[in-house]
Amino acid sequence: MNPLSLNRRTFLGSLSLSIGMPAFQNLLAAETSSLPHFPPKAKRVIYMMQSGGPSHVDLFDDKETLRKMQGEELPASVLQGLRQTTMTAGQKSKPCLAAAWGGSRRGESGMWVSDLLPRTAEIVDDLCFIRSVHGEQINHAPAMTQMLTGNNLPGRPSIGAWLTYGLGSMADDLPSFVVMTSQDQQGSCGQLFFDYYWGAGFLPGKYQGVPFRGAGDPVLYLSNPDGVSREARREMLDGLAEMNHFAHQRYSDPEIETRVSQYEMAFQMQASVPELTNFSDEPQSVLEMYGPDVHRKGSYAYNCLMARRLAERGTRYIQLMHAGWDQHGNLPKQLPVQCEDTDAPSAALVKDLKARGMLDDTLVIWGGEFGRTPFVQGDINNPNAHGRDHHPRAFTIWMAGGGVKPGTVYGSSDEFAFHVAEDPVHVRDLQATLLHLCGIDHERFTHRHQGLDFKLTGVEPASVVKGILA
Repeated sequence: MNPLSLNRRTFLGSLSLSIGMPAFQNLLAAETSSLPHFPPKAKRVIYMMQSGGPSHVDLFDDKETLRKMQGEELPASVLQGLRQTTMTAGQKSKPCLAAAWGGSRRGESGMWVSDLLPRTAEIVDDLCFIRSVHGEQINHAPAMTQMLTGNNLPGRPSIGAWLTYGLGSMADDLPSFVVMTSQDQQGSCGQLFFDYYWGAGFLPGKYQGVPFRGAGDPVLYLSNPDGVSREARREMLDGLAEMNHFAHQRYSDPEIETRVSQYEMAFQMQASVPELTNFSDEPQSVLEMYGPDVHRKGSYAYNCLMARRLAERGTRYIQLMHAGWDQHGNLPKQLPVQCEDTDAPSAALVKDLKARGMLDDTLVIWGGEFGRTPFVQGDINNPNAHGRDHHPRAFTIWMAGGGVKPGTVYGSSDEFAFHVAEDPVHVRDLQATLLHLCGIDHERFTHRHQGLDFKLTGVEPASVVKGILA
């Protein structure tokens, strides 16, 4: 290695095995703790990613014009010849489809929320709704990849990897970045979850998300094989660390460090995970708040409670991935079921964090990779054969805690809920704002890879959404 190119992070990394893991972690923590460019509002982030695209039209963005024009053609002046997916590009008729369920304006903010989300409606004054989010991608995988990694092509580090790389760990016995997945119970419209949604990209592999499973051991190979004691595992890991130390001296491969850190984390998790997943210490009132599904491992409700328990134990970034929002042909029947599964747990997580004094420094985000079209897909007169297509040009997400202004409704769509009408917020702006709330200037937080300085928000303009900051 050229000593002239040895930066502080690389130097500390090269010492990781020679000085021992505990000392290395302390040094790394000291190094990364200097990174925040200003005092952070959020110490941790919980991202409740609703995969498939929740219908903003039905849930948060009711439009009188759509109700008046129900069944009539969406004007060509609104469509503007914009690209649609192959599922509706050839559909000759695109009639307006208003929200099929009732709703009302709630709280002091006056935010309209569907009756399908009664628990979310109860906490509107703790939430910040952004109704002007937009992007370019019209299909699930590229839209999700852009939302979670800043680029529509796989290979870039995910948000959680960027944060844990920059800010370091807050816990010695749990991963800094945890991912949990779930889907609607009917499995009617699930999306595939690709590893790169929580990958480290070109960052060292130790910053990738650790998936917690919904069945069996939360993490594969966490338990010792029969006949292997904890003391024997400790002795084996020490021997492996010594061998890897020599390998690292010879090859200077950062993935050797990743392997050692993963072994060490797994050893620590053998003690921490059983306590983490034991809900017997939770008050009955808390369990009831998350809903009857909270005891079913792998359910969205179970994962939401796990997210709170991880957050209070020091996990910095928690990513919940829930599939089931892709209602192309079964909107009247499936959307209510999906809302019933997710409404109470999502609201409970916010209430729970607030009750424990954690909401102020925990940023919570709820939203999908895009919204749904205000025109119908399929036969509007057949409740079993119509729905809405993907729509990235204006949709809604909500945020809470972590320096976000509560009881805020920011931005708006046009009278058809099709285009952004006021205060547009691009996906890149959301990412810049997330980093800002964590104390990071997105323009200055870069990583050199193959001769280029990369950043989460990419090379195109991105701005912090100052109108939502507390």
